[in-house]
Amino acid sequence: MKYLFWLALGLFVWWAWRRARASGHQASAPDSATPQDMVSCAHCGIHLPRDEAVAGTRGLYCSSAHRSAEGDRNP
Repeated sequence: MKYLFWLALGLFVWWAWRRARASGHQASAPDSATPQDMVSCAHCGIHLPRDEAVAGTRGLYCSSAHRSAEGDRNP
């Protein structure tokens, strides 16, 4: 019975070591997606990245259709 305990403990340690080593390789890969500032559309309120927003004189919009619907124009 004591040998079975040591065998199970050894297998668990080996499994935990392999799992930690595998997750370490994934974490060390460079992250190509950097966090961006999120803004909300002045017309519908949807949140989107600032890079994808359409600028108007009264604020940022999710599309040019929403900018036109608000009667805003391109700055």
